[in-house]
Amino acid sequence: MDRPVAAAQFYSRRAQRELRELTRYRKSLIEERAREANRIQKVLEGANIKLGSVISDVLGVSGTRILHALARGETDPAQLAALADDRLRATADDLTRALDGLMASHQQFLLTAQLQHMTALDQQIATLDAEVERRLAPLAETQALIESHPGIGKRTAETVLSEIGATVAPFRTPEALAKWVGLAPGNHESAGKRLSGRTIPGNRSVRAALVEAGQAAGRIQATYVGAQYRRMARTKGAKRAAVIVAHTLVVDLWYMLHRHQPYVLALMQFVITSANFAVIELVTDCRSNMLLQPAQGRGFGMSVGSGP
Repeated sequence: MDRPVAAAQFYSRRAQRELRELTRYRKSLIEERAREANRIQKVLEGANIKLGSVISDVLGVSGTRILHALARGETDPAQLAALADDRLRATADDLTRALDGLMASHQQFLLTAQLQHMTALDQQIATLDAEVERRLAPLAETQALIESHPGIGKRTAETVLSEIGATVAPFRTPEALAKWVGLAPGNHESAGKRLSGRTIPGNRSVRAALVEAGQAAGRIQATYVGAQYRRMARTKGAKRAAVIVAHTLVVDLWYMLHRHQPYVLALMQFVITSANFAVIELVTDCRSNMLLQPAQGRGFGMSVGSGP
């Protein structure tokens, strides 16, 4: 049986390999920053300071001011609470109670070192962001095309370009690209019984970026990927739903890069005429037929127009 595979040998050019090293190194620094943030939270908990209970982002503007004051030796909860931004949801009383702890010299030393490490990481990440942006300047049009898809942001687009490139010529079909990324469903059968649909191994960098983009796409309303995520999450859970949406994203990316067309959001206008019938007008997107099939299978009558 023929399998959707990529070209026998997929070699990237030197410029792309160097760009890939930059994006992967940046990812490792971002992950290290997240680990350092957890260490800061652990130090605060050891000092009985419950800042994370009243501030959603401990390393935000207000949280950073309070952390630096704690590292300098400020221990008065009222003085620390006064450093918070006025737009913060937590009240001054809530902050005062959360900051009423015991910050000894040991915790101050650890917190100072961790904040310095966070500052250094932020500077290195910003430097890498600027370098990646400079090297991708000739592909700005392709990057904007990729970012037109719901859920795909700047860093995800940069990861796609560094790992796959600006063309999908080495991949004959979208299924081949999905298999190379590691988002193709597995096929494990025995005696005619399907045992597992676990995805196969692939490019971990692109896979992780697209799964994260799938989670972001699930929070966007009035889009196919958003509806797909919410529908799958109800029965399969949020994590599996993100992987399913990531597979949709990689297929969309193949069509977008193959045809060099941006993703056009579907403008849906529902006119309910009965309990099982609706007329939906859609702006044609890069996969209009594939977009219509799920709704048609549910008994909806649909028409594709040119939009308002």
